[in-house]
Amino acid sequence: MRSAREQQYGKEADAGEPASGREATVTAEGLPEWLDPVARVAATIEPPQLSRFLPPESGGRQSAVLILFGLGSRGPELLLMERAGTLRSHAGQPSFPGGALDPEDGDPEGPGPVRAALREAQEETGLDPSGVQVFAVLPRLYIPVSGFVVTPVLGWWRRPSPVGAVDQAETARVFTVPVADLTDPAHRVTTRHPSGHIGPAFLVENALVWGFTAGVIDRILHYTGWEIPWDRDKAVPLDWRS
Repeated sequence: MRSAREQQYGKEADAGEPASGREATVTAEGLPEWLDPVARVAATIEPPQLSRFLPPESGGRQSAVLILFGLGSRGPELLLMERAGTLRSHAGQPSFPGGALDPEDGDPEGPGPVRAALREAQEETGLDPSGVQVFAVLPRLYIPVSGFVVTPVLGWWRRPSPVGAVDQAETARVFTVPVADLTDPAHRVTTRHPSGHIGPAFLVENALVWGFTAGVIDRILHYTGWEIPWDRDKAVPLDWRS
């Protein structure tokens, strides 16, 4: 019988094999020990624990993002990208790779989000999806300003591949952030948007990571026990165009 920690979409595959865009395998078998807290949280976390913005009963544009954990020279790290400064929305904002589901990705209730997350990550950063082991899928969340219903897909970069901005018109750069920097209280701030929204943020790699991306990272750090107490009164204002 297949483990409760393992799901399979598409053709049969052995546990521990990396997910390809078409097979959409999801398995937590064979993860490095340091990722165990993330896998445990992913198996039990409820949507309200991740965000107060939850999908409506109907509507919204189905999308997915890839939250990719790797192991760098300074230990565990996350892959992020920075949107081009010329874009009409969220210009210059760091984010996870990802985007809307295409019809060929398949059922949004099944393999669609995993396939979309891997496909978009490949299109945006050039990574080889065959080197990524998808080990969990988090509950769907909602971004009210854009109407996106977002499924966060968690991956382990088993076999790292070269990455970079594939299309400079959409992506300014692709970079990794050590988890040690994300947990460092010196790098943590609160953002205050002119709309009144207040949320967590990170000052890392010459970038301000805020919004949806920072919110998900913040909750992962909190529920895994990786979070270090930080000064929530240290605020950074956001431009009205953000």
